[in-house]
Amino acid sequence: MQVNRNSRRLAVTAAAVAALGAGALPIASANQAHAAAGCEVDYQVISDWGGGFQANVAITADEPIDGWELTWDFPAGTTVNSAWNVDWSQNGAAFSGSDVGWNAVIASGQTREVFGFIGSGSAEAPTSIAVNGELCDGQADPSETPSDDPTTDQPTEPVSIMPLGDSITGNPGCWRGNLWALLDGAGYDVDFVGSQSQSCAPTGSDPDHEGHGGYLVTQSVANGDTRAWLEANTPDVLLMHFGTNDVWSAIPPAQILDAYTAIVEDLRELNPDAIVLVAQIIPLHPDESFGCTECPQRAIDLNAEIPGWAAELTTERSPIVVVDQHTGFDPATDTYDGVHPDEDGYVKIAANWFAALDGILPQPRS
Repeated sequence: MQVNRNSRRLAVTAAAVAALGAGALPIASANQAHAAAGCEVDYQVISDWGGGFQANVAITADEPIDGWELTWDFPAGTTVNSAWNVDWSQNGAAFSGSDVGWNAVIASGQTREVFGFIGSGSAEAPTSIAVNGELCDGQADPSETPSDDPTTDQPTEPVSIMPLGDSITGNPGCWRGNLWALLDGAGYDVDFVGSQSQSCAPTGSDPDHEGHGGYLVTQSVANGDTRAWLEANTPDVLLMHFGTNDVWSAIPPAQILDAYTAIVEDLRELNPDAIVLVAQIIPLHPDESFGCTECPQRAIDLNAEIPGWAAELTTERSPIVVVDQHTGFDPATDTYDGVHPDEDGYVKIAANWFAALDGILPQPRS
């Protein structure tokens, strides 16, 4: 893959960054339903492989919502196979899904991605969409959808993206293949970069990355590895899920965040307009044979500190966006050993990265 070493600025509105930092992910317009009373639902198919698909669902609240139930009618023959962040049921074509507590509240004017699912059958949008019994009728006219920023400079080269981390990113870390497919399918022109190269399904996905099995972010910064990686393949966007081995080794969150700061400072020195997406790491529930009974809480403790760290270090020119990879990730079903993601885990991780990138990258090619 060609490496783009030219520094250029990606347009990110202040509103988009603020929303992402708060945990609300901007949703690309697709099959939006509206009602006069303010019901607005975004049903977005983010991957369709013929006979099966993945969709995300978001609600925009004109008035505050504290507890939601979504209902709709699928096209004939469409069923939900698995879903996350929702209590759901299906009877024939009729689907019903409700909040799971932590995602019940949607502030006035907020768009919140509330759940996602894997389905089979038709990927066409459902009908009779309703929120808390209020029907959302009508479809948005794509021709009336305003552009995010008419002054946005469109880059002439692919946006370079560096996946950075440990084995969860690199060995095999095959959420990278899922993410590449989502970005390519949406029409984004991107180039994954890094000194490592391992192929992931689907065939043809970009294999380049900077994921290193067993590495600690604190040690990688201290010995100069991260600086060297960034110098060799300076990205426009950094995707960082790094710190699991530090948590395992009982490194304090403050020390891990100091390493994050060093990475951000090095990257900004090389590319002042770089955007950093930092993950709240996936949960740790290792098998008994692994030990580390305190790991689950240590991961929670680190994740709790990341938003405050990001808020202090983010800038308008080089924003830091926190991507919640912890919530909704179930080690019992999304890993094969309580630590490393399986195929279900790859899907969830990729979907979260994509939702964040979808609000940051330049307009996709038509």
